[in-house]
Amino acid sequence: MATSHPVVLAPVDTLLRHELEPWARLVEQRLEAGNRVVTLFGRLDRSGGVLTTAVVERAEGELEVLRGQAAPQASFASLTPRFPAVQMFERELWEQTGIVPDGHPWLKPVRYEGARQQHMRDHPFFSVRGQEIHEVGVGPIHASVIEPGHFRFMCHGEQVHHLEVQLGYQHRGVEALLLTRPARALAPLVEVIAGDSSVAYGWGYSAAIDALAGTTAGSAADVVAGIALELERVAMHLATLAGLMADVAFLQGGATYGRLRTAIINRTMRICGSRFGRGWLRPGGPRFGLTDHLRNDLKATLAAFSRDMAEVNDLVVSSRTVRARLRGVGVLTRQVALDLGLVGVAARASGVAVDTRVAQPGALYSGRPVVALTEPDGDCWARARLRMREVDESVRWIASVLDEPDLHRPGTNRRVRGAVAPLQPDTVCVSVREGVRGPVVQVLETGGDGRLVHYKVQDPSLVNWFGLALAVRNNDISDFPICNKSFDLSYCGNDL
Repeated sequence: MATSHPVVLAPVDTLLRHELEPWARLVEQRLEAGNRVVTLFGRLDRSGGVLTTAVVERAEGELEVLRGQAAPQASFASLTPRFPAVQMFERELWEQTGIVPDGHPWLKPVRYEGARQQHMRDHPFFSVRGQEIHEVGVGPIHASVIEPGHFRFMCHGEQVHHLEVQLGYQHRGVEALLLTRPARALAPLVEVIAGDSSVAYGWGYSAAIDALAGTTAGSAADVVAGIALELERVAMHLATLAGLMADVAFLQGGATYGRLRTAIINRTMRICGSRFGRGWLRPGGPRFGLTDHLRNDLKATLAAFSRDMAEVNDLVVSSRTVRARLRGVGVLTRQVALDLGLVGVAARASGVAVDTRVAQPGALYSGRPVVALTEPDGDCWARARLRMREVDESVRWIASVLDEPDLHRPGTNRRVRGAVAPLQPDTVCVSVREGVRGPVVQVLETGGDGRLVHYKVQDPSLVNWFGLALAVRNNDISDFPICNKSFDLSYCGNDL
């Protein structure tokens, strides 16, 4: 089943269950045809077997759901040697279900789930041999305010030959936790899966529940949700730019980006009561609309913001010291980004135009298009410049929709119709939203009684961490902080 919308409903009885090897060959055929894997995962079935699911994106933007089945501990020929973009998905499939991708060149745990938690110290790090090679280990406990993650550098002198990133220290068990509560009561949990992407996660979840319930939030509700998402994107890009400027000691830029971020998140708080947008979006429509006062306040804020943003951007772009520190550092070529299946800023800064808002626009972005921006060079400078441009584009988009009607009461549909309709039984629902780092993917599956039997969560960081590891190669180890900040990936988004 295929669709070009960001939410896909696939009744289970319409999905052909292929045996494991035919299913893998089907995925391989889609990749050979130029399709992109959005997610690939498995879950244990009540019968004791494993159900495998792949969601692929066709060239036209349509999403297709492919389903397979396998016996426990079964194996299939790994697709990774030919298509490196699936390497992390196959590793996660093996870790969570025991299905073995034979021939996988890098078959290591992603998060050390379950019984593997006690064996993180035995992680088989890649080793570079030579008398002049030395290893540098950083973390998992860091000096700065940062979540746990271990970085193992293989260096020749100051130059990094290889970086291996080991995550999975938090053991949160998010996906299992989401099955312990009623489907409609999950918003507060979903919003904190990755706290700086609360709106992206919350909107994706709400859209999935609405689709399964057969309710429509309405055009005004979609516009308000879109505004919430773009405000989040602006705020988080500014946080990254502030950190990046601090790392290269351009304090004027760092302080100004931080001040501008505060102005944006404070406006979000005025609307919904949370600077991170938590509690704003719910199934059936946003809980808070934009009154005339709030709209005028936001317009004034964005007008002042745009002037200051342009000024600080000019200072950063014209600074020779900033350019010297960022240009040519942490280069990730377009081909490598394509091969690894990178998403979001990490991909677009290497010239790969992937953006859910464009590929699966739905009614909101079809009538109110957003421009997918790219940079060609794939270095830290490109990732910084792209964030500046995406901030400007988000501000432009918000300003273009602020005068639309009925934004003050987008929750009317939610209150009148109610978000209480039963969820469609025996259905797979795929929901994708373009968060600040890339597509936030959530796949909900209901059983015969309409209750959730599986909730798959995928942060864009999952596929992008390996991109960071390759970008650091052949750079000085002192350049790692700016490489890391230019990607600005999520530890907790990876450690579900």
